[in-house]
Amino acid sequence: MRVKASKKAIRALGVAESFRKDSAKALLAGVVMRSDFIIDGFALSRTTISGDDATDSVIALYSSLNRKDINLIMIGGTVISMYNIVDVNRVFEETGRPVIAVTYRPSEGIEDAIKKHFPNNWERKLEAYRKLGPRREVTLKNGFKVFVRNIGIDDYDSKHVLNRFTFFGRIPEPIRVARLLARSLLPLETRP
Repeated sequence: MRVKASKKAIRALGVAESFRKDSAKALLAGVVMRSDFIIDGFALSRTTISGDDATDSVIALYSSLNRKDINLIMIGGTVISMYNIVDVNRVFEETGRPVIAVTYRPSEGIEDAIKKHFPNNWERKLEAYRKLGPRREVTLKNGFKVFVRNIGIDDYDSKHVLNRFTFFGRIPEPIRVARLLARSLLPLETRP
């Protein structure tokens, strides 16, 4: 599916997570938002802290919505839930929707951190991380910089989409609202 970034109305599924370090699972929230900032859908999923199920969780979240009108998926990072790596290529392949993964800080990489946190099986995690490829720096029209991995959408359209969905600051609204939703629901997850 090709995203026509200049199309008057497009829908993005924003995905973000929230967790407590002492929990076994993180809460993954998805928000369907139109480019006019109208929200018209929510979904929830879970990922394992330090696990390997982030990709499956993002795909399940998208599938649970059962919607054909979502034009693309925006994810708040590719390394979530304490080194649970989202394979954005697989998300694109299995959903048929372009993916834009956005982070907000420059980084030299996390290879050393992976080796430290997974001393007995770091090779698999490191391979998954390296498979993501490099991020590219994008300066938004408001002057803020973000770091992006985009799959199934070219750099020009990716930047155009980010500018359309970023109302203020550097966080695109679908991701920002998904993060707020995940954070607000997380306390409910820990109640008896």
